Amino acid sequence: MHDKYEAVIGLEVHLQLKTKSKAYSSDPATYGETPNSQVSPITLGHPGTLPRMNKQVVDSAIRLGLALGCQIRRVNEFARKNYFYPDLPKGYQITQDKTPICNGGQLKLTLADGSEKTIELTRIHMEEDAGKSLHDLDPFNSLIDLNRAGTALLEIVTEPDFRTGEEAYAYLTEIRRLSRYLDISDGNMEEGSLRCDVNISIRPYGQEELGTKVEVKNLNSFRNVQKAIDFEFNRQIDSIAKGERIHQETRNYDASQNKTIALRSKEEAHDYRYFPEPDLQPLIVDEDKIQKARSAMPSLPWERLENYTSNLGLSRYDASVLTEDKDMSDFFESIIENYSDAKAVANILNTQVRSYLNEKSVALNEYPVSATDLAELLKLIKEGKVSHSIGMQRILPEMEKGSKLSPLQIAEANHWIQESNSDSLIPFIDQALSMYPDKVEEYKSGKKGLLGLFMGEVMKLSKGTADPKLCSQLIREKLEN
Repeated sequence: MHDKYEAVIGLEVHLQLKTKSKAYSSDPATYGETPNSQVSPITLGHPGTLPRMNKQVVDSAIRLGLALGCQIRRVNEFARKNYFYPDLPKGYQITQDKTPICNGGQLKLTLADGSEKTIELTRIHMEEDAGKSLHDLDPFNSLIDLNRAGTALLEIVTEPDFRTGEEAYAYLTEIRRLSRYLDISDGNMEEGSLRCDVNISIRPYGQEELGTKVEVKNLNSFRNVQKAIDFEFNRQIDSIAKGERIHQETRNYDASQNKTIALRSKEEAHDYRYFPEPDLQPLIVDEDKIQKARSAMPSLPWERLENYTSNLGLSRYDASVLTEDKDMSDFFESIIENYSDAKAVANILNTQVRSYLNEKSVALNEYPVSATDLAELLKLIKEGKVSHSIGMQRILPEMEKGSKLSPLQIAEANHWIQESNSDSLIPFIDQALSMYPDKVEEYKSGKKGLLGLFMGEVMKLSKGTADPKLCSQLIREKLEN
């Protein structure tokens, strides 16, 4: 029966912005501070207090809208979304109802099998966050931390274009990557900087009419979003197979049991009673502001991917790995300004550098080697002054220890400069051949694979400084003449 139905899924993403202060007050918006220390009478909604728009929130919304191809609204009005919840101190949330700052737009996804899918967006609007209820710190009471109340959010609402959990996972990954490229959010789901609600229904293949929608909340990782969608798809099909009716409701996802649990019915829910926010004037976004934002836009991840593959000759895999993270992509571009072999740069970043970062559990901004020094090291290898193995296994580790010497100075100080003079290599070759007279005869009888044995001995005797290409040529000449 499962092959007769398809899922119809829409996502609502709440993206917390990297602002120093909150959306409508100067209260700090710092994560991890002592509970209830980031509040003031404005955040708490005391009588006589007035909100004031945070300019950076508007700028962030415009940047995101431009990146996603949205229409930017010129006249923006604000609304109060009224509902009672313990961690909503004002009793309402300042948001945008009928006039979202961004309309339309789309995001193209590349799925695991290489296929592409375009997700259409409905809207992006600005709003403030609620506080946080803590249910696991006291055995008898729920506790309230209002530090998050008033924090700036962008809510990104999609059309119901998703059909699988895999597509939702790819979308969230792309939204997080884009927000980091634009430097508007860190997108850390574990810190609540990116939260997602899923709306899912099912319908028989070929049917246009949508089924009854179920909302799933409490999704704290991309993988859990995918798992919750997969579970809910199967649950709804199983319910229909049993002759049961799908109820419009909000469900909670329990990751420990990998299942959704009914939280509350939405069929009898009252309207939020939106009405205009009387304390905030309409926000006017003129063309000059939009053009300034457009001119300040960084190159976006998909633009860099296209450049790396089409102009720099990288494989799609290498380009995808490099553009996953803006800092790594910036580092790559800084290196190729001084060393143009993009493939060699990609190799060292995707292997040695990533290995160091993973082993030390540090971010790229803590990597001790500069882009200029990495470029110089690669030049030394290309010019034949040091071998690739010496460069990667000896010089680079010295640089990563924080050496103040340049790559060339490190090589010279340790006598690692590659021997490219045939006269200096001949003694090593003669010594290596004299160690294996029987193998020399076998080589001359046709066992050409023994060349590697002699090469290895020469490299040992020269302490890795022999030029492999020249060494191989000289050994063959010795053996065959």
